[in-house]
Amino acid sequence: MSLNLEQKQAVVAEVSAQLAQAQAIVLAEYRSLPVEDMTVLRKKARDSGVYFRVLKNTLVRRAVADTPFKSLADQMIGPLAYGISSDPVAAAKLLHEFSKTNERLVIKGGAMPNVMMSASEVAVLAKMPSRQELLATLLGTMQAPVTKFVRTLNEVPGKFVRALAAVRDQKEKQAA
Repeated sequence: MSLNLEQKQAVVAEVSAQLAQAQAIVLAEYRSLPVEDMTVLRKKARDSGVYFRVLKNTLVRRAVADTPFKSLADQMIGPLAYGISSDPVAAAKLLHEFSKTNERLVIKGGAMPNVMMSASEVAVLAKMPSRQELLATLLGTMQAPVTKFVRTLNEVPGKFVRALAAVRDQKEKQAA
């Protein structure tokens, strides 16, 4: 089913809106991928906040024309699915993990603003921790000294209470 002009313009506008906030785009060829697997991939993409869609290459070329991702236009050949995310690692991680379990999904390449990536570079990007993981690590590192200080302060009254309990137990034994 072909799209009319208004529908094509709507698709280009939708993709352009996604590209405005995007930090990474990953291209994957989905040739002969069963519908059930594609449905599972779409669900995982929704859950991880990745815009994942199968689009006509000509429409995506128009959407990336005036963006930092314009160099991707040369790689848009064949049946491609596009993963677009505002987290630079999310789309790469999602498609790389899925391609490990399903050999019919082949990552063709990707891009970050003004940087082209090959399929192997996308795999390296997928192995990096996500923004959320990095923030959690940073927060844990920042909280560690404060937590240790609070435990140290709490130990002084704790020792005092344990000493009082030991004296009480000793007096009860002597009384008995």
